[in-house]
Amino acid sequence: MRNAVILSTGAYAPERVIPNSYFNELLGEDVDAWLRENVEIYERRWCKEGESTADLSEHAARQALERAGLHPRDLDLIIVSTDTPEYVSPSTASVVEHRLGAENAGTFDVNTACAGFVTALDIGSKYIRADDQYNYVMVIGAYAMSKYLNMGDKKTVTLFADGAGAVILKAEDTKERGFLASELLSEGQYHDWMGIYAGGTFRPVSAEAISQNEHLLQFVKKFPKELNPEIWTQMVERLCQRIHTTPDEADHFFITQININSIRETMDKLGQPHEKAHTVMHYYGYTGSACIPMAFNDAWEKGKLNAGDLVFFIGSGGGLAFASAAFRL
Repeated sequence: MRNAVILSTGAYAPERVIPNSYFNELLGEDVDAWLRENVEIYERRWCKEGESTADLSEHAARQALERAGLHPRDLDLIIVSTDTPEYVSPSTASVVEHRLGAENAGTFDVNTACAGFVTALDIGSKYIRADDQYNYVMVIGAYAMSKYLNMGDKKTVTLFADGAGAVILKAEDTKERGFLASELLSEGQYHDWMGIYAGGTFRPVSAEAISQNEHLLQFVKKFPKELNPEIWTQMVERLCQRIHTTPDEADHFFITQININSIRETMDKLGQPHEKAHTVMHYYGYTGSACIPMAFNDAWEKGKLNAGDLVFFIGSGGGLAFASAAFRL
């Protein structure tokens, strides 16, 4: 059986560190205490001037290639998941392909907001399973949301950050490991509750749009707090049914890092110890489509991942979009 296995991982966060104390001065109030106590974010990374999504992606990609022992020419496909692209058009993936010298790779971007990495992981795995010309597929989740933050909006400016994570999928003839199952779903009725609403064809960038901050990230309405834990839990349970296992048998859960309390609530619903859900938002903030591969990479670097581990990736983001995937390492 031809399957997609995770060969290597890589990640990158910008060098510019923004501690919570930065926002105390920016906003003129103590937000550090709230961030520490309620979301356990202590600092985050933002791009320096001139640094962009393609830069972050390139760094993560090169690390994954080095760890895999591959040359960029070995890649058959590069998929970049991001909702902070290098340009509206062309794709960020084409920029990364050129910089890497991955001259044999096809490219495209995926935008399902913060569910993007798991969506792209699903797509890349199915390319490998369906077509024997794809042997090495690079999947990148990248985020440079600091470029779109309203510096006076306490709801967003304190949470969002920048980074990138990458994995390389390899084709192998195996039934013992690799991609097991996945699910994509959407709750489209929430599409206008959070996002960047200027810059597309619905609302081109104009003086009026800029005056209303529509070119920046906005929380328009407050999402029901139970939404993520309920859907994340259901997605895990459905994956378990499909691959004939239980949450108890899972070794790791890599879940969108927007709210640590939502992650813990999900683990409680599944009857699992919190330690099974590795988190990195404490020192990296919320990095959107990059947060899951960054958490996976961090767990790998800390020696927490082992051959044979059962891993669940659970992502959610604006739209609302949700994606899940199960892998055996």
